[in-house]
Amino acid sequence: MSRRAERALRECDAVVAEDTRRTRILMRSLGIERPVISLPAFDEERRIPALLARLEAGQHLTLCSDAGTPAVSDPGSRLVAAAHRAGVTVTVVPGPSAVTAAVSGSGLGGGGGFVFLGFPPRSPGRLRRSVEAALGLGVPVVLFEAANRLAKTLELIEPLLGDRPVVVARELTKVHETFHRGTARELAEELRRTPPRGECTVVIGT
Repeated sequence: MSRRAERALRECDAVVAEDTRRTRILMRSLGIERPVISLPAFDEERRIPALLARLEAGQHLTLCSDAGTPAVSDPGSRLVAAAHRAGVTVTVVPGPSAVTAAVSGSGLGGGGGFVFLGFPPRSPGRLRRSVEAALGLGVPVVLFEAANRLAKTLELIEPLLGDRPVVVARELTKVHETFHRGTARELAEELRRTPPRGECTVVIGT
């Protein structure tokens, strides 16, 4: 937790959080008492007008996501876009990122950039097309996947990957961080035997 991020929580008028329970735990640990407003992904659009009204009235709001970066495969992008349209200044306070941490720790980055797919489509056909298009760019491909779908996803894209190196990074920047390395086939078999838990990031090498 950077001092700048702590100050953003301490000095705002209210905190907007994907999961108010987790954010309140963080705030209590820092001795911070501020109103916390829920902004779940499924209801983000409906709640924007009330938040915009606060911003336009001169309030300062701090947006937090549950276990990632706001507006990057987490709620917040619609609110940020609406704030920009309304002429409200948006300031970013960088924090831990599973995407860049996974690329850094995987050893597959290569220094030439990468493409990030977020959470891939659930449809097998759309999933394969999305990954195949990304692979065609010739750089590592990074994606998020839910732990309970990870083995199946790797099995579905394995014909596209062949022997490409793959890294599954789990619970990045947290206490139980782990890296699993192999081919898609090897990792799918490993994850079938020992199903993972927590947040998972996949890095596919070139």
